Amino acid sequence: MHLRQCQNFHDFRLMARRRLPGPIFNYIDGAADDETTYRRNTAAFESCDLVPDVLRGVADVDLSVTVMGQKLALPVYCSPTALQRLFHHQGERAVAAAAGKYGTMFGVSSLGTVSLEEARKISGGPQVYQFYFHKDRGLNRDMMARAKEAGVPVMMLTVDSITGGNRERDKRTGFAIPFRLNLSGIAQFAARPAWALNYFTHERIALPQLDDHVDMGGGAMSISRYFTEMLDPAMSWDDVAAMVRQWDGQFCLKGVMSVEDAKRAADIGCTGIVLSNHGGRQLDGSRSAFDQLAEIVDAVGDRLDVMMDGGVQRGTHVLKALALGAKAVGLGRYYLFPLAAAGQPGVERALELMRVEIERAMKLMGCKSISELTRRHLRFR
Repeated sequence: MHLRQCQNFHDFRLMARRRLPGPIFNYIDGAADDETTYRRNTAAFESCDLVPDVLRGVADVDLSVTVMGQKLALPVYCSPTALQRLFHHQGERAVAAAAGKYGTMFGVSSLGTVSLEEARKISGGPQVYQFYFHKDRGLNRDMMARAKEAGVPVMMLTVDSITGGNRERDKRTGFAIPFRLNLSGIAQFAARPAWALNYFTHERIALPQLDDHVDMGGGAMSISRYFTEMLDPAMSWDDVAAMVRQWDGQFCLKGVMSVEDAKRAADIGCTGIVLSNHGGRQLDGSRSAFDQLAEIVDAVGDRLDVMMDGGVQRGTHVLKALALGAKAVGLGRYYLFPLAAAGQPGVERALELMRVEIERAMKLMGCKSISELTRRHLRFR
């Protein structure tokens, strides 16, 4: 399949599956335990129907939104994800460039394979820095100071990953970073020589945000040990409140799922939250962000910006979330599969398809701007 033939998420997923070694494809595609929440994330949108208006004069449609003080040309953004140069040698560079071209937000992860400073230079658009809370409080302070110095406008703390999820697909192949594959995993890598050629003929993958702490070459610490040894499961609301005060700017918590936690986030001065179950990769059996969205917007939507991610594959999914009150919607696998399949052209193709789908759906809904989407446009079965 050629990139021009890709018309949707499923096409990109298939293209990525044909290019990537099985262990890496399953690292992107997989989730925790029985992967119930992973499937539920997309299925949740199917229980909600759109009710369009007609004859509303929708020749011109404005897709822009403002979230956490950032003006986005699209109501979707590229959620920060780890290890992107493992999927394609361009990695975060491709995502930053594509997001900049489409005027939307992207993020660099603590486990990103390009430095947040380099990504900032590639795209002058809105950027978030997604980081984890470490046992080393000095490291936490240094990471925030580095992001502030680089001019990153939004800090995003992931709060649902104090330990790694049970991702059984990775266990079956022995997938780990650095690579410690079993025979099955090695055989699957051997079946994709083009990926190996790409991987070994480009610069060595590193973790610039953590280069003094995690060694991708197999020395100091593996990614799995990073989660079990460096992250602090004792993280508390008091710890986060201190970070919010230190940052003194747009601060977002990613992984909030309850009304009580959303209220607490507002109380300590957060300016945004992302409803997220980490794409089903952490706690299997957890509720979908879309199903939690309405009650959390009702509880805190006037105090901070509520966003969501998880299972978004279509422009109509985005419209349903926006109509419930989300300020913007995060994309994850939706752009990772095209990144893996074709690098920057793949990410641009995916964002263009999403832009076209949202614009078309807005016109068919009879809405000229995102603010015109309301709950009266939805019916739940």
